[in-house]
Amino acid sequence: MSMNTIGAKLRSKSADSISSPLPDVILPDVSPITGPAIDLYEDGYNDPVYQAKARILNRAIQDIGMGRYQWYLFVVTGFGWFADSVWPLLSGLILTPVVNEFHFNGPFLSLASNIGLLVGAVFWGLGCDIWGRRWSFNVTLFIAGIFGLASGGAPSFVALASLIAMVGVGVGGNLPVDSAVFLDFVPGSHQYLLTILSIWWCLGQLLSSLVAWPLIANYSCASASDCTKSDNMGWRYLLFVLGGITLSLWAVRFFIFTLLESPRYLSGIGRDADAIKVIHKLAKFNGKTSSITVEELEAPDRAMSGGRSPSGERYKILSKSSKYDTGHIKALFATPKMAWSTSLLIAIWGIIGLASTLYNNFLPYLLSSRGAAFGDGSLYVTYRNQVILSVIGVPAALLAGWAVELPYIGRKGTLAIASGFTGAFLFATTTAQTSNQLLGWNCGYVFFSNIMYGVLYAISPEIFPAKDRGTGNGLTSTASRVFGVLAPIIALYANLATAVPVYIAGALVVFAGSIALLLPYEPRGKVSI
Repeated sequence: MSMNTIGAKLRSKSADSISSPLPDVILPDVSPITGPAIDLYEDGYNDPVYQAKARILNRAIQDIGMGRYQWYLFVVTGFGWFADSVWPLLSGLILTPVVNEFHFNGPFLSLASNIGLLVGAVFWGLGCDIWGRRWSFNVTLFIAGIFGLASGGAPSFVALASLIAMVGVGVGGNLPVDSAVFLDFVPGSHQYLLTILSIWWCLGQLLSSLVAWPLIANYSCASASDCTKSDNMGWRYLLFVLGGITLSLWAVRFFIFTLLESPRYLSGIGRDADAIKVIHKLAKFNGKTSSITVEELEAPDRAMSGGRSPSGERYKILSKSSKYDTGHIKALFATPKMAWSTSLLIAIWGIIGLASTLYNNFLPYLLSSRGAAFGDGSLYVTYRNQVILSVIGVPAALLAGWAVELPYIGRKGTLAIASGFTGAFLFATTTAQTSNQLLGWNCGYVFFSNIMYGVLYAISPEIFPAKDRGTGNGLTSTASRVFGVLAPIIALYANLATAVPVYIAGALVVFAGSIALLLPYEPRGKVSI
């Protein structure tokens, strides 16, 4: 039976509220009590059975409401944003003292980190749609913490680069997996919190800068001449501290918090009964009850099969999605509209990844080298400025969460506006005549770039359907990481003493923001499926 036939059956049944096996599920509405019931694919989805089931589960989660479990989840998924902030930026924080000790070309360290992040994005992003969210959620931070600790004892640059790459393999999976996990459980009325989760990214930036400030400034060689390990322990202490913190966050996830498997993932592979059990566990944890039943969740299958009960064959067919193949990728390009949306998101992530990685990884170097030209390029001043920049990002995350809910602006408008201002401030940094002017322009850049990233991290998983969300997140993250790998290669052959890299980065960010306006889906006021 074709999907068009199935869709016609479901629509005809939903039109008759008396005989419909799917009461109040197919017809979209907006309830003042339970929030928006219109899903993002209200104009049609290539799998109407999955869409109907997702609506049933969305309504059940909305009825349970935002409770203890979701707020705990806000914290533990935030650890993923924290790690994604700390470790990719670390190659910039330790760059100067590490180069002084090991005498290598600086961009190679960033290259190693980005190769690891690329592998992690592909492996964990696609993997969490195959074997579920729980394993990926619990393993990624463990890998980052263990190898982060080990990298502090690296005896050579090759060892350090290899260990940092392994850290990236763990960290690269955090955002693709964690955003999918959070969106799987948060009520549609509170999806904006996915944008505010970027505050953890800002806090990670702030903590790493605060820790790096005294350690790098006080325990580092003054220059590359006669720079021994004993005189240059600051960057090693920093890795030990951040590795220990990351491992502690993993312990909280693994031993204290129990992650439930995604009900939409379970339903998508035919495990409807397990999906219902998860909903009831969620309700119990929040001190609520849920009336949803297995029969209600199986109603779309009966509508498809003409009233027959779901069979073992149905389970077998749907379970194919749990095997490793290209099915999840193809699903993201199933219709022209979805293909256009997925392609644009991949392009936006790739362009911003290239621009931001090129700029961010060498920001401490830029501040130090420009500061030295202005007469104040000490490590103390450099990392003091880094702390100031990190503080700026915290209110930006909160502003982003407010802006994405504004009428006529929403996610797309906020992303476009923030990208425009980010690019403008990048251009402005080239006009600085003093170190303080440069710091001021960078404050503006960091403020708007944090808004930009907060929205970007949210709009992508909101648009992708849950059954393919990990894969979609993995594809977009992969695009960012691929261009992130290219950035240090460009830096190896570019003259960082000129403003050219800044011009390039600024133009790319503005261009990416303009592309965002072409996205065919606007998640504001609608529920992800």
